[in-house]
Amino acid sequence: MNSTNAQWMSELPPRLWDIPLHHLSIPGSHDTMTYCLNKKSPVSQNESKLLQVLNKVVPCITRPVILKWSTTQDTLTDISEWLQNHPKEVVILACRNFEGMTAELHQYLVTCIKNIFGKTLCPRGELLTLKHLWRHGYRVIVSYEDEITMHRHKELWPGIPYWWGNKVKRDDLICYLESMKESGRPDELFVAGINLTENFPYIMAHPSGSLKKMTLPNLPYLNAWVQKQCPGPGTKCTNIIAGDFVGSDSFVSDVIALNQKLLID
Repeated sequence: MNSTNAQWMSELPPRLWDIPLHHLSIPGSHDTMTYCLNKKSPVSQNESKLLQVLNKVVPCITRPVILKWSTTQDTLTDISEWLQNHPKEVVILACRNFEGMTAELHQYLVTCIKNIFGKTLCPRGELLTLKHLWRHGYRVIVSYEDEITMHRHKELWPGIPYWWGNKVKRDDLICYLESMKESGRPDELFVAGINLTENFPYIMAHPSGSLKKMTLPNLPYLNAWVQKQCPGPGTKCTNIIAGDFVGSDSFVSDVIALNQKLLID
């Protein structure tokens, strides 16, 4: 996040500090930690059996291809350091439950989260407004998809619903998002993903391509959809909007600017 938006929460009009976070417009990054992937990173067990076999037989070919189509962000600031420098900002972390993870690994990850963020973690059940979070010193909200682990640790919130279109074409993605809006938004925090998703035929047709090359030309079109959205409690309102390569254009500023619509009486 650049310096322009580094303190956007505390710079919101005071009228919005008492509004629930799930009624605000919040920028998000899809698959945030992929910016640190490299050719030595292990291949997820969630990948197809074909890719897993190819990774074992010809890793020198397979891993560079997987890397090109798995990296969704360029680079991000260290979260704990960023929080120290911006005392009124709040971070929402949505953690996935990867298939095959053991109970011990779940516990290890939760322990790491506690060690890193300590008392700044917002316990489950708290009122999620900026003013309330600031008053109690809560800075980090962590949602976790594994229900057993989540119920064992009061620091963890339930998994946040993600509207993932799984679409290659931008028009199909927008149609999917509009259909989800027609069905009505979830009651609490949720994410609308404007991220395009490659499939095997697309990769085969674009041997020199990458997710970045696929995404960047479509960002103006996707951001045009973003600019039309409106936060709030209505059934068709959006909340967190997440994208790929979020520092490449005006996406973050556009999502934050939607909050001005909440000030219109």
